[in-house]
Amino acid sequence: MTAPRAVGVRLAYDAIPGAVRGWVEATLGSPVVATAEQVGGMSPGCATRLTCADGTRAFVKAVGAELNPDTPGLFRREVGVLAHLGEHDLWARLLASYDDGGWVALLIEDVEGRHPDFSDPAELRSVLTGVDRLSEVLQQRSVPASVPLVELSQRFRLWAETLDSLPQAPPEAPVPAWVHGKAPDWADVLRDLAEQPTSHVAHWDIRVDNLLRRPDGRTVFLDWGMAARGPAWADPLLARLERVDSPWFDDSLAGSPALVDAGDEVVTAFLAGFGTHLAVRSVVAVDVNLPTLNDFRLRESRRILDAVGRRTGRRLC
Repeated sequence: MTAPRAVGVRLAYDAIPGAVRGWVEATLGSPVVATAEQVGGMSPGCATRLTCADGTRAFVKAVGAELNPDTPGLFRREVGVLAHLGEHDLWARLLASYDDGGWVALLIEDVEGRHPDFSDPAELRSVLTGVDRLSEVLQQRSVPASVPLVELSQRFRLWAETLDSLPQAPPEAPVPAWVHGKAPDWADVLRDLAEQPTSHVAHWDIRVDNLLRRPDGRTVFLDWGMAARGPAWADPLLARLERVDSPWFDDSLAGSPALVDAGDEVVTAFLAGFGTHLAVRSVVAVDVNLPTLNDFRLRESRRILDAVGRRTGRRLC
């Protein structure tokens, strides 16, 4: 089975503040009698499947600013996104939310299912079909400007700046020497992307740990804290990153009309910018209560830059 790429160190449900647990039981209308902790993702807060005395089931995620100063903002974004997207079988329904200024919690529909297995061709095809369907549905839904989505144009500019400033990057940053020569060209492509207007809503955090496969094979997309405005090809590309270290990734691009329209040059520049930025961040970032995040950056940057090397005929060194 494909294992989650992102696995953090989470707080157990019993360790979150009593006020939050009281809100959970009051909202669900029955005492919680069983919990099942989930491990995927990087948040230091709880991510727990709940069962109540009357049989009610729900999923709760909760985090406080003292655990990490940035994560409550991601939860607030998820609340806003799910509230405005409404209900659909492609995502778990928001039941209620809690925010006391310090702690933020979401009660979400508990979806029956498991993480898909990307090593199973049929399950992988099902996920990609689901991503295409998600992109189509999201183009018909809107999230107002009052919900501060990630702006992918800003991400593209940031990655371009990272590529441009490679000569000044810390020497210990694990960026292969051959990346430097092509960095200015990839930066130009990313800057061009940043200038292309788009209002498309994207999930922007599609990893196996944020996906569930229902018993009937349909895919459910979880964790909307990184939801963004960007091009329609963003989610189809992220879904394929699970296997970016395989030539399958290159062959699979032809199966997505949005990625075909984007073109190979855009895909390669995206990978180069993303991988290089992760590599540089791995030596300069300061993470609060996220002890596994930097190992994730290192693994992902290596996999992604390896793909750039494969796509451009270069080898990592």
